[in-house]
Amino acid sequence: MPLRSSDARWGALAQFFHWTVALLIVAQGAIGLAMVAMAPTVAKVKVYALHKSIGLTVLALALLRLAWRAADRRPADPPAMPRRQALAARAVHAALYVLILAIPLSGWLFNSAANFPLSWFGLVHVPSLTGGADPALKAFARAAHETLFWILVAVLAAHVGAALKHHYVDRDAVLARMLPWRTRRRPVPSGDSAR
Repeated sequence: MPLRSSDARWGALAQFFHWTVALLIVAQGAIGLAMVAMAPTVAKVKVYALHKSIGLTVLALALLRLAWRAADRRPADPPAMPRRQALAARAVHAALYVLILAIPLSGWLFNSAANFPLSWFGLVHVPSLTGGADPALKAFARAAHETLFWILVAVLAAHVGAALKHHYVDRDAVLARMLPWRTRRRPVPSGDSAR
């Protein structure tokens, strides 16, 4: 598979960023929901450290993905896609990028305002975004982090729902062009039998 995208499908690097970030976000959601329910133990501290490290990884991958997106082409929309649907898809993608950047940044800000140390998988020290503890900023960043997560869940549900609609209802290549394996869409039968 070519590294760069074509008019017909996303390239290998775009697919790598998409699916890696998607898997990490699912993992982050599960880890985040589990860790807040844990009793305050050493295990909880380790789970928080893992959550923070994965969050920093998502942030780095999102920045790399945006840089690649600026240099790479975007596959063409299906010819039958209405303009308003194409605009809605672009708005959802923009919202996803904003959220994928804002959520890790708000977590980093929360961690900094709580004056907790931060490292990436125990290998690299990550500097604080604040000059020390700041209870008001900590409360704001925590609330933002949690609220943005639930907004991300809603936007992701719309994104996945639209991809499945394109695949199973519209029977176009919108989903297939992002899959690492090749799929061929069956043409939509004409007439009433298609409904």
